[in-house]
Amino acid sequence: MPTTDLVPSKLATAVVVAAAAVMLCAPVARADDSTSSNWAGYAVHRSGVKFTKIVAMWRQPAATCSPGRQTYSAVWVGLGGYSLTSNALEQIGTEVDCSASGKVLSSAWYELVPQLSQTIGLIVHPHDQLSASVTVTGHTVGLMLRDLTRHRGFSKTVQAPVVDVSSAEWILEAPSDCFSDGSCETLPLADFGSATFEQASARSGDGHTGPISDPAWNSTRITLGPDGRHYVVYQPPGAPVGTATPSALTPKGNSFKVTYRDVSLQVQPTFSRQSRSLRAGHLVHPTF
Repeated sequence: MPTTDLVPSKLATAVVVAAAAVMLCAPVARADDSTSSNWAGYAVHRSGVKFTKIVAMWRQPAATCSPGRQTYSAVWVGLGGYSLTSNALEQIGTEVDCSASGKVLSSAWYELVPQLSQTIGLIVHPHDQLSASVTVTGHTVGLMLRDLTRHRGFSKTVQAPVVDVSSAEWILEAPSDCFSDGSCETLPLADFGSATFEQASARSGDGHTGPISDPAWNSTRITLGPDGRHYVVYQPPGAPVGTATPSALTPKGNSFKVTYRDVSLQVQPTFSRQSRSLRAGHLVHPTF
């Protein structure tokens, strides 16, 4: 199966995509499969189709953390960032990280690439049920995240100088760290166990709303796995690293689960900045 490197880039670095058409176990759901060094989930796209809204629900993962190992994971929905020429991505989500002391760190954020991510003042606990949406009208971006368990929420409307509405994504991600020279590295993926996206839908510019499997657009199922080049910094060869695999879509085509698994990376990654302090470079996202 061909692989795809979804290389993080705050400077809109382009990557080359190769994908093979396969059939998923959902009615009328025809999707490409690809492998990424930092994304797992589904993206929908089609030439000539513009997306104006994306919606989903998920339960905040409860990471398994070990002292001495900093790891990171993020769950989000967003519009844009998929095409080869994209230089924008509008998104909102949550993050579950593991500190060096083994503590679980749970947070929420939004980001309008190429701008920096912004932390949301919404306390999100593991196992909380969440609902999120991104809506784009012209250059006006509406962002919403609700904690349905604790009956709290966040909403914000912002003006974005540049937007991309050529795709919609439901993603579990290994965030990336970027440096002043413009280089970026994928951070070690936290053991998030599993995360399930539910009631996932997108709306196109003509007002049509449908699930991931809707025949009005194409979908790509993306598996997060190591490639030995841009994947996992601060990990020696042979150390266990995380992968994330999305399931097939449910019969309604609007739900899927992403599952974590450890593998052994035998190749030293290209980048190594162990002398620099590690920080979460929050969701520095690729263009496709």
